[in-house]
Amino acid sequence: MRIIYAILLNFIFVGLASAHGVTDADKMSLVSGGNIDYIFLGAKHMITGYDHLLFLFGVIFFLSKFRDIVKFITAFTIGHSITLIFATFYEITASYYLIDAVIALSVCYKGFENIGGFKKYLKMESPNLQAVVFLFGLIHGFGLSTRLQQLPLGDAGLIWKILSFNVGVEFGQIAALSIMLLLLTQWRKTESFTKFSMASNSGLILVGIALFVFQMSGFFNNRTELAQANSTKTTNQMHKHGDGPMHIDQKTDPVKVKHQMHRHGGGEMHVDEPIKKQPVKESIIKAEDPGHQHGGHGHAH
Repeated sequence: MRIIYAILLNFIFVGLASAHGVTDADKMSLVSGGNIDYIFLGAKHMITGYDHLLFLFGVIFFLSKFRDIVKFITAFTIGHSITLIFATFYEITASYYLIDAVIALSVCYKGFENIGGFKKYLKMESPNLQAVVFLFGLIHGFGLSTRLQQLPLGDAGLIWKILSFNVGVEFGQIAALSIMLLLLTQWRKTESFTKFSMASNSGLILVGIALFVFQMSGFFNNRTELAQANSTKTTNQMHKHGDGPMHIDQKTDPVKVKHQMHRHGGGEMHVDEPIKKQPVKESIIKAEDPGHQHGGHGHAH
């Protein structure tokens, strides 16, 4: 039991420390990397993806028949492969904080379903588990796609890079499931499995809630940082020239005028237009050079 908790906590703390993202080192190594590099990164991302692993742990928690395990894991694999491939290829993106928040809710859902929450608290039958696993697989795949799109994919061999990453995800998933099944098989032989199964799945719910709060906090903090960055950029574009009037540096686009206003003291507002060369008028030339007459018709040289 302690081993199970230690593994779950390790997944969580490792994941939070790495922010479940793609490191700069991985990005640099993949600039000129091949398909093998993408396979390796896919496997690494799945193994360190604490939210994916917690969901899978919940899925197989009570499964003992190999046929059932294959059925549900296949549904999950098909789901995440669809969104991983198509969302990446067509560059469909969303805030990864929000996607990871939904994935955290999938962990809550599986823990709630495992403790019989639908019958016990909602007085209803649980939704079809295979369909639910497939649906959450789609969401998990979208989350994987948002991470893959952080990489310098380029256009050359794009589909092979995506497929290689997906193959790596499957390898990582198989490795993680093998360890989980081994631990669960050994744990089921002890009396503590039945005794602590309720506590374990209640723990999944609590961890899912904590991850949801963590991701939503990251989402709102990120929005605040972007707003502050834009505000700082605007402030840096403002400048003062003594106590002169406020004016606008007007460029070619009049729509931007309001955003380019800046004040110089308490003076009035005016618009600085680009200085234009005025053509030399013929009348000025005539004034400076009276010219001379030829045959009664005067003209200026």
